[in-house]
Amino acid sequence: MSINITEMPKLGFGLMRLPTENEKIDHSRVCSMVDEYMKSGLNYFDTAYVYHSGTSEVAARECVVKRYPRDSFYLADKLPAWEMKSAEDRDKIFSEQLERCGVDYFDFYLLHSLEDGSNYDTYERLDCFNWGIQKKAEGKIRHFGFSFHGTPELLEKVLDKHPEVEFVQIQLNYLDWDNPLIQSGKLYNILSSRNIPMIIMEPVKGGTLASLDPENMAILDNAAPGRSAASWALRFVASLPGVMTILSGMSNEEQMRDNIGTFTDFTPLTEPENNAVYQVRDKMLDTPLIGCTSCRYCCDGCPMSISIPDIFTALNTLSRFKEEWRARSFYGSVTSGKGKASDCVGCGQCESVCPQHLEIISLLKTAAEKLESAE
Repeated sequence: MSINITEMPKLGFGLMRLPTENEKIDHSRVCSMVDEYMKSGLNYFDTAYVYHSGTSEVAARECVVKRYPRDSFYLADKLPAWEMKSAEDRDKIFSEQLERCGVDYFDFYLLHSLEDGSNYDTYERLDCFNWGIQKKAEGKIRHFGFSFHGTPELLEKVLDKHPEVEFVQIQLNYLDWDNPLIQSGKLYNILSSRNIPMIIMEPVKGGTLASLDPENMAILDNAAPGRSAASWALRFVASLPGVMTILSGMSNEEQMRDNIGTFTDFTPLTEPENNAVYQVRDKMLDTPLIGCTSCRYCCDGCPMSISIPDIFTALNTLSRFKEEWRARSFYGSVTSGKGKASDCVGCGQCESVCPQHLEIISLLKTAAEKLESAE
């Protein structure tokens, strides 16, 4: 069953950063957001075994599956390498996911965060590609692929070895196009040359491209006034040929409405608009920032309960705006009742699961020096 990317919803609802209340997913708000999203004619939902510490799949069941006919939406889920020790774990996790989501099949199913080293090695060692094809033959999966955080060389290797893959999910945004760690542009070109449909994650780079400084925003407004920073980032990605669906981890109603507006009567970027985006990108790259996308994979296993992405946000705020009081104030709020950067014990758990391959231990030392030192 081939995928017709022209028939897929361009905006996907990522269930990784849902609104919460008392540290639990706020199902009432999510239901309202789902209703608004579906009413607009969009219907692609993306979850994973580890999102929201395992409760995102339950939210998909309660807010989508129980409330809409099964054939009225697409549901994507993922198999996590780091949760598996044996081949039996594949079916154990998969069965648990079906139960959590309340479905009999997944429209799209991915090997989660395939990258050089342990994750890819685990998927090969446990024969997960053939397993996925078997699940598809059983009708439990409609389309099979993987999400990718590795090198262009590995992507070529995997695609050569597994031509059965129907789609690939990559991180892509205008800031990471030439990023030497992410290499979005190279990954895109490889998939494009093979005519493999792409699902895009992190189109606004964890929110970084949704809140530009006034100088950069003025450049975009001069090219086309009245558009949000996030809409520029989404339109950049959506204007690229071969892109099937763009995931947005919408965590509030305002973000959702803005994103839906971007894809209502969608228009690709014009040449002057593209040039404005490139100008903003070049200016942003002049200020080195920590490339954290706030996926929060690093948080669940941290023995010191350090909110690492939030600490990096404080450090980036200090780097970008040079306003020490703002960065320190934010740092104080996100470490209240939780671990500080200086509490890091250097166990390396965070670095082992970071899709961006950040040197988190070293960066936390820097954060402690800049944000905890006496004024």
